Amino acid sequence: MFKTTRPLLLAVALAATWALPATADMPELQESTFWETEVNAGNLPPIQDRIPAEPLIVDLAAKGREFGKQGGTLRTMITRSKDIRQMVVYGYARLVGFDQTYQVVPDLLESFQNDDNRKYTLNLREGHKWSNGSPFTSEDFRYWWEDVANNELLSPSGPPDFLIVEGKTPTVTFPDETTVVFEWEDPNPGFLQALAQARPPFIYRPSEFLKQYHEKYADAEKLAFQVEDARVKSWAALHNKLDNLYKFDNHELPTLQPWLNASSGKKIRHNFVRNPYFHRIDSHGVQLPYIDVVEMEIVAGGLVAAKTNAGESDLQGRGLAFRDASILKKGEAGGDYKTLLWKTGVASQIAIYPNLNYEDEAWRAVLRDARVRRALSLAIDRKTINQALYFKLAHPAAMSVLPASPFFNEENAKAWAQYDIELANALLDEAGLTERDKDGTRLLPDGRPMELVIETAGERQEVENALQIVTDTWRDIGVDLIMRPLDRDILRNRVFAGSTMASVWFGWDDGIPQHHTSPAYLAPTDQVFLAWPKWGQYYQTGGDVGEKPDMPEAERLMELAHNWEVASTDEERKAAWDEMLKIHADQLYAIGILNGAPQPIVVSNRLRNVPEQAMWAWEPGAHFGIHRPDEFFFAD
Repeated sequence: MFKTTRPLLLAVALAATWALPATADMPELQESTFWETEVNAGNLPPIQDRIPAEPLIVDLAAKGREFGKQGGTLRTMITRSKDIRQMVVYGYARLVGFDQTYQVVPDLLESFQNDDNRKYTLNLREGHKWSNGSPFTSEDFRYWWEDVANNELLSPSGPPDFLIVEGKTPTVTFPDETTVVFEWEDPNPGFLQALAQARPPFIYRPSEFLKQYHEKYADAEKLAFQVEDARVKSWAALHNKLDNLYKFDNHELPTLQPWLNASSGKKIRHNFVRNPYFHRIDSHGVQLPYIDVVEMEIVAGGLVAAKTNAGESDLQGRGLAFRDASILKKGEAGGDYKTLLWKTGVASQIAIYPNLNYEDEAWRAVLRDARVRRALSLAIDRKTINQALYFKLAHPAAMSVLPASPFFNEENAKAWAQYDIELANALLDEAGLTERDKDGTRLLPDGRPMELVIETAGERQEVENALQIVTDTWRDIGVDLIMRPLDRDILRNRVFAGSTMASVWFGWDDGIPQHHTSPAYLAPTDQVFLAWPKWGQYYQTGGDVGEKPDMPEAERLMELAHNWEVASTDEERKAAWDEMLKIHADQLYAIGILNGAPQPIVVSNRLRNVPEQAMWAWEPGAHFGIHRPDEFFFAD
């Protein structure tokens, strides 16, 4: 399946047993009963004219899965209207994607070639089509590259960061309809992994659809009318409004995902129906997905567990927490479902992020002192939190990678994570915070009490419960913890603006990095890492916004991230990873509390091919995505 000049990628290809190459032994194709009426009416081509000449044939037997049958409606729940984008996450149709062993394999692509991490040749599937039947060809990549990514009105910041290497953009060519070539002067080893993300950087667009909204291609008079009708300021605003493959909120925008959006506007229930042009089939000739319709219901966050318990969801992970496991178990008989406990892939289930870019200068100086961060970590009773919230099923630890990663180091996981009030007090004294008020609260150098405000998204009860326990133990070191719940979007905006002293969230999304994983998220390259939003902004905007990193360890992290990018061997890449993880363990930019808390997954007793044991991870894995929900089916 693969053509590659690199031994590692060749090994990956040989390991990709979940898919079979399309050959002359193509199975006899079976028409979908869902679309049969449309086919008979002449409104839709027959199955053999809808799938690529060489579809992705899924080897279910190699995965230990059953062959399914088409049909049925799968019910699931989300808590916000914008979360209909989870259908793009769960659908997990990517140019390349992670297989069950977290290796990168072709998906939408028929194959790819990697020449020394500098030149990537992407080979498309001949005859592949978008969900509206228009061709998916190299023109869709050309349109994105030339007319979107490099159009100042549509992309003011230019092409995305992952394509910029040593300050230079790639040379992108389109030799024919099924070939796209990205080439850089310097190595870009993270290119393929970026394409496999839960939220992928879509380096293509449905050009035939979007050209009618682009000033270069559209009739000027007609486009002006559409702009006015949509009540937007310009053609670019209209184009960007309609062009969002990730948000999935434009039901007219063609997609390559297994299900397409069949609902317009804001609704309580959104329906997604099978994509008649989807490129995957099983080895019996049945087009995937097996399930015809996915129904997403928007409910209040606090009702997800209760409604799931009542049997109102066929597949649910989002909106459930470990605290719900016992009540879900009790409701299995009446709800006709089973509750699975999957492992979680985040580096920490709960992590506290002191904001090193906080706008208050006195507090900023205190939070930047590593002794203070170490003391705060030492004063957390992780074992009590684990027992109280997770029945000892999680793992008390600092924030680091998980044992499933080749970069796991037990010393990093234990660094400053023991419960030691005496040492914590000594470190705070050493940091010069020796003065206290009459209540025993330490005083800042300017005389204010050390009241550390931690802002939360207010979405996870276990976070608030954990912080209540931390509040009690931090009193023993003279620190008052004040918890402030906020809306998620408000919280992030406050952090990015430097208005938040500290926040709490999950740890790194990818807690199980492999040799091909870029360590950029360990360096100040993104404002989303809540400990250094201004540094991340500085990097992301080329210095136009934010602040330049001004701490030696942070500067070293940037150097090491660059070392990984230009490395030519796995040994060099591992060296970069190891040093970066050691810096994080020593400096505690995020104070991890515990990891590995089980994630409840509720599955209807009628639903098949859902793994009993699996990993629930945003990155890598796209939650359900890596487990391929298009292969799930209803037994009845």
